[in-house]
Amino acid sequence: MKTSYYTTEELGRIGFKKIGHSVLISRKTSIYSPELIEIGSHVRIDDFCILSGSIKIGNHIHIGAYTGLFGKNGINLNDYAGLSTRVAIFTVSEDYLGRSMTNPTIPSKYRRPKEGPVTIGSNAIVGAGTVILPGVILGEGTAVGALSLVIGSIKPWKIAKGIPAKPIRDREKDIIKTYQNKLEEEERKNDGNLVQIENPPIPNRVGLSFP
Repeated sequence: MKTSYYTTEELGRIGFKKIGHSVLISRKTSIYSPELIEIGSHVRIDDFCILSGSIKIGNHIHIGAYTGLFGKNGINLNDYAGLSTRVAIFTVSEDYLGRSMTNPTIPSKYRRPKEGPVTIGSNAIVGAGTVILPGVILGEGTAVGALSLVIGSIKPWKIAKGIPAKPIRDREKDIIKTYQNKLEEEERKNDGNLVQIENPPIPNRVGLSFP
């Protein structure tokens, strides 16, 4: 019986650069260039997400439905991070000031896009509908409120929101770090040997979109 998520065997056939264990990826996810994508363990990716380009996803990561990761210049999601529904992370953004033409169908000599990698720190959480632009670093434990536009980096353990997103207060971290330590201790005892698939065969299709 077919489930809503790929089986372990099906994930192995997609051709990810690396993939851990206990990974749930919806069959409705669109995956492009899987050979550039690394996925850790205990990861869940929900319906209608887009994974494109160079992406590194750590352990214990949740990516909510309709989220888009556009990783031409690299996206790094560190352990325990979470992206709510309809989050968009861009590593390329067009010039909106009229100094060039825009969109990827235009030859590069007529465009002036802003480009840069994006890093989401461990234990960071990003609220629904938030947009993150190229070059942003969200520090460890950052919390970004829903419907925010993140155009600049945010320091660790800050709560930020707005357009553009700005820090409004510190985020408590003691309980989070205590629970993290307990979880890691449990996993060392019970789940220490990660089963990973490294450099599996790459399928004929680079862009994958499954019904």
